[in-house]
This record gives sequence, C-alpha cells and structure tokens, in this order.
Amino acid sequence: MSYKYFPHTEQDISEMLKVIGVGSLDELYAEVPEELKFARELNIPSEKSEIEVREIIEGMAARNKQLVCFAGCGTYNHYTPSVIPYIASRSEFSTSYTPYQAEISQGTLQYIFEYQSMMAELTGMEISNASMYDGATATAEAMMMCVAAAKKRRKVLISATFNPAVLQVVRTYAKYHGVDLVEVPAKNGATDKAAIETLLAAGDVAGVMVAQPNYYGCIEDFSGLADACHAQKSLLVINSVASALGVLKSPGEWGADIACGDAQSLGIPMGYGGPYIGYLCTNSALIRKMPGRLVGATTDAEGKRCFVLTMQAREQHIRREKATSNICTAQGFMCLYVASYLSLMGPKGLHKVNSLSYEAAHYLHDALVDTGLFEDVYESPYLNEFTLRYTGATPLHELRKQLTAEGYLAGVVADEKEQLVIFAATEQNSKTQIDAFVATVSQRA
Repeated sequence: MSYKYFPHTEQDISEMLKVIGVGSLDELYAEVPEELKFARELNIPSEKSEIEVREIIEGMAARNKQLVCFAGCGTYNHYTPSVIPYIASRSEFSTSYTPYQAEISQGTLQYIFEYQSMMAELTGMEISNASMYDGATATAEAMMMCVAAAKKRRKVLISATFNPAVLQVVRTYAKYHGVDLVEVPAKNGATDKAAIETLLAAGDVAGVMVAQPNYYGCIEDFSGLADACHAQKSLLVINSVASALGVLKSPGEWGADIACGDAQSLGIPMGYGGPYIGYLCTNSALIRKMPGRLVGATTDAEGKRCFVLTMQAREQHIRREKATSNICTAQGFMCLYVASYLSLMGPKGLHKVNSLSYEAAHYLHDALVDTGLFEDVYESPYLNEFTLRYTGATPLHELRKQLTAEGYLAGVVADEKEQLVIFAATEQNSKTQIDAFVATVSQRA
C-alpha cells in the first residue's frame, strides 16, 4: 500500500483481521447489505500541489453568495470583534479534547472557567457547565435533568412557542428515554399559562420548559410561573437567546431552576450553520444532575492560582446506563470565543449591541408594515426579531427567491399557509441596508 496518509499497512490490516478471526475486509463487512455498499470509485482527483489545492478551495468558496441577513430564528448575524480569532489561534489555548492533565492545560482550563463564570452571571444562575454541542441538545439535556431530579415523574411540559428545530430534537430525546413530553399550546404568540397551570394541577409533572424570546420573537411574561411550578414540585426551564440576556430579565430573576439555549449570538459567526455552542446553567442543588464538566479555581503547591477539572459525572465513564447524559466533550474552542466576546463587550457593550439591534429591528418592522405588504400578527413586545403576515400579490416563495437573487436573506417562513415570516435585525444592519431592502421588497411584491 503506497498511500502516504493511510496509517495502516497491508501487514497491519492482515494482523488485525487475524486477531478477530476474519479472513478479509470483505468478510468483515459481509453483514452490510450490498445495496448500501459504495460500489464505484470515489470522485477524488489525483494528487495536487499546495498552490493547486488552495486555488480549488478558493474557487469553491467564491461560489458562496454573501447575503444581507434579515433572518434569525436561533442564528444571528452579530459582529465578531477582530481580536477574537487572533486570541483563539494562540497556542496556549490549543490543547486537544478534554484537559485531564491540569499541569499542561492551564490555558484551556482558565478560559473554560471564565466562560462558566460569565455564563452563570449572564443567566442569573449559580453554576454553568463546560458547554454543550448546541442550543437544541442543551434544551434536550435540560429536559432529562428535570426527569432525573424528579425520579419517578416522567412528564415534561414544553411550550409550542419553541423553535420547531429545537422541538424536534427534544421530541427525539423524549421518545428514546421514555419521557412523556406534552406540548403546551400557544395563545396569541405566547405560551398559554392557563394551560400550564391546568396540567401542573395533576401533580405528575417533572418540569416545564418555556422560551424567551420565543420562536416568533415575542418577549413573554413569566410572572408567577416559577411559583406555580415549585408549588407542584416541578422544575422550571427557560431557554433564552444568550445575547438577549444582556437586556432582558434573566432566567434566574424569573426563578428558573435551569437556563439553557444557544450562545452563538455571543460573537460566534453564523458559519453556514455551525459550529455553535449550547449553554446549560443551573443552581447548586442540581449540580449532580447536570451533564458535562465543571472547571474550578484553586491554588497549587506554591500557593499560586490555578485551574482544574473539579467535577464530572463518573456514570458517563463507568456506569453509562445510569448516566444523566453521555455528552462528555467540552466545546472548548467555542467556549473561548464566547468568553473572549463577553470579556471584551462587558455589560455596557452587550447592552449597546442589543440597543442597536432593537433600533434596527423596529425600524425594519415599521418600514415593512408601511409598504402595505405586511401586517402585524402579535401584540407582544419584541427585541430584535418579529413576525409579520405577508399580504402581497407575488407568491411568498417567489418573492423570497427574487430577494435572494437580489442579495437578501429575507427572513424565515414560519407558516406558509398563513403567510407568516419572521424577520430579524442586528447591529450589523444599517439604515441604508434596511431602506434598500424594503425598496426591493416593494418593487418585487
């Protein structure tokens, strides 16, 4: 075998097959149905020089069309300060996988510790873990925490105002973990609190999960919800857009037991869908039910400040069937991005970002409604994202297709039948951009 980057020689493969009692690679994969096997040559070109490879990749990248973004629904076009990629590229932060050996992983451990500290403060909770894969899995893990804490209760209530993509992930977790997931209906774009109280009255609910702001961009009022949950010994979970917590009431202030969501809005580029980072914060009473790891600060033998892994669920390694979760990879690189962003922005900077986003979104909203092509759907307050009903003559799918060709990502369709479109704006959307977009909409619709 003369492939430069293949680690195993023909002799290596032969010896491994002999150990497991298999005569060939074909025999090893004999149980795989023939229709699932790739029976032709891979479409891989011959070897190239570094210059040629760069030219190919740059040519592929050039085909990506950069659109002016007026869409959100969980992913937001916030600005990433230029210093963050530089900080993230420094070697003292670049260690592989989980930093088990504290003596050689101080850089990684420190930024995870700082990430945890800042996320706990942002959410108003006592503890943050070392991050999850994304907001959807973090929400599903929060559901599992509710069930684990309740022991015999298996019912969890979740608002229908969650992002449908997140709901799908939570439903999948619930199905394969035996959780009775009950969706609470929406009323005028917000969670039906009366329905929650009725369901809680049965006394068999492990947790209640709500979103803030919700899928439609509506900011909900959760007054009294925590008390209602706790009166029935149920936990309250609030899923929030992380950046919005710079100005909105935090989950901790609402009395939530668990805060979760996606932290992409804290300086991580949209990146065609990832990688992102899910956050999961809670109070100390639930620390043993929380998946992931905790990094803590301590002192070394010389009395100097240092950082170590202080806790992780051992069931993840030695009693996997009893584990709350088997997620065990820390999103370290993404933690570094978020920690860098929060430390650079600070409370004032995060407030300014939200203020600019609020102004841009409300200006966009009013301009679209003034065209006569859109109308309001909900009366709830909103921050930087809102839902409108399209009333124009050009079919909605055709209009959005034309707007894409003009260089605009024109919101997210929430309901094709009802013609509902969710728009978002951030500090990156200038008045000039918004005016040009609205003018184009008016021409095409």
